[in-house]
Amino acid sequence: PARFAGDAIYEAVDAGIETVICVAEGLPAHEMLRVYNYTRPKGITMLGPNCPGVLSPGKANVGIIPAEVLAEGRIGLVSRSGTLTYQIGYELAQRGLGNSTIVGIGGDPVVGSSFTDVLGKFESDDETDVVVMVGEIGGDEEEKAARYVEAEMSKPVVAYVAGFTAPPGKTMGHAGAIITGSAGTAQAKKEALEAAGIRVGTTPTEVAELAAETAGARA
Repeated sequence: PARFAGDAIYEAVDAGIETVICVAEGLPAHEMLRVYNYTRPKGITMLGPNCPGVLSPGKANVGIIPAEVLAEGRIGLVSRSGTLTYQIGYELAQRGLGNSTIVGIGGDPVVGSSFTDVLGKFESDDETDVVVMVGEIGGDEEEKAARYVEAEMSKPVVAYVAGFTAPPGKTMGHAGAIITGSAGTAQAKKEALEAAGIRVGTTPTEVAELAAETAGARA
């Protein structure tokens, strides 16, 4: 439960655990800021809160990602959305492709790891050839990721941004999925990603097709 999650994270870190995955949803933002400032300086890898965890198909699953609809492969996947993660992973499997590792960073406004943190891991992973990034409205994580990909990554990235029809000021599913003013819109994120040379799909199916094309071009 969210009300116990913060203390559980502190206890885990104090016990020497270096990787923390928080599936719980609903941690207050101020509490998560305290958790972040406690774990980050210690070099702790933290995913979440409000995330499905991490899965390497055929190897390990820590969290709630449904392994039975996914396949082993060489496409990395990092996402703010759990269900879109499963959908795109499934679409890849239907095309005879699979994932090296799938990482859910969480859909809350404050999370332990960012897109750029995970993209850096995929860049150095010799089992990953292509990366799919699944973003959504709210915040500026996708824009930061676009700058990182352009400056630091040699591996191709394909992206999807959920929330093109979301009305401003209304939270859509996740606490972090909210547009305020002109910031955080799906269109702004799409433009930033495309400006960095990232192909952006308009549906999960199209994203899988773009990833398949990209993987085929690198084969």
